[in-house]
Amino acid sequence: MLTQIFGCAVFGIDAQQIRKYCQLSKDSLTLLKTAMDRLRLSARAYDRILKVSRTIADLAGSDAIADAHIAEAIQYRSLDREGWLG
Repeated sequence: MLTQIFGCAVFGIDAQQIRKYCQLSKDSLTLLKTAMDRLRLSARAYDRILKVSRTIADLAGSDAIADAHIAEAIQYRSLDREGWLG
């Protein structure tokens, strides 16, 4: 888990560390790219989704980021864009 590597929150890692520690399967990458296109998200949003999905995976006790972790992070990003109150 990433918190064991850095001993801190995932949000403190830089872009190079994101690429190293937030690697995705082919299916997860396809899911994320589709969401990026459909929701018209920025590169900054891409990194944030990766960080959130890494955190979700850590909380689930998973060493790898699964499709479900990516999907959950995308949902949180969508809520953030729409506003929590609708």
